[in-house]
Order: sequence, then C-alpha cells, then structure tokens
Amino acid sequence: MAWVYLVIAGVCEVIWAVGLKYTQGFTRVYPSMITLVGMIVSFYYLSLALRDLPIGTAYAVWTGIGALGTVIIGMVFLGEPREWLRLFFVAMIIVGIIGLKSTSGH
Repeated sequence: MAWVYLVIAGVCEVIWAVGLKYTQGFTRVYPSMITLVGMIVSFYYLSLALRDLPIGTAYAVWTGIGALGTVIIGMVFLGEPREWLRLFFVAMIIVGIIGLKSTSGH
C-alpha cells in the first residue's frame, strides 16, 4: 500500500502546485482552499507512505510525480513549451521514478 499512498500523495502535489498558480498569493478564496486541501492530503499520504518506504526514495518519487504531473499539465493545458529537449528531461524524471521504485526493495 505504501506505493499507492505515494502515488496519491504525488497526484495531490500536482493539484496544489497547479492550484498555487491560481491563488494569486492566497488572495483568492476558492483556489486557496483547493491548494491548501491538496497540500494537507498530499502530506498526509506521504506520511503514510513513509511508514514503509525509505525517506530518500519516497521523497524523490513524490517530488518526481509532482514535477512530472505539473509539467505535463503546463504543457497540455497552460500553453507551456513542448520542445523535444524539455520532453527528454520529462522522460528522465520518469526513468528516475521507475529506477527508484525498482531498487527500493519494497
């Protein structure tokens, strides 16, 4: 279950990271509420994953999922660049996440 918790935490990190863009410095109520709930849920599930996973692995995968998801949402929905080099580095994040999972022993 630790890996499931970690994926949930990572998805919630994407929610709060993207939501943060719309809070306008936490001056907009609804985007701020969504962002804060995303943060709380993300940290909660990360803490559950840390019961069984090494901190270095869990934290790296959590931030990797968050970064990957945020970049993809930026490219697909927010008009951010889709250059080949950028896509290559996104693929490197995926390789890193897979590598950490496969070598974690869990």
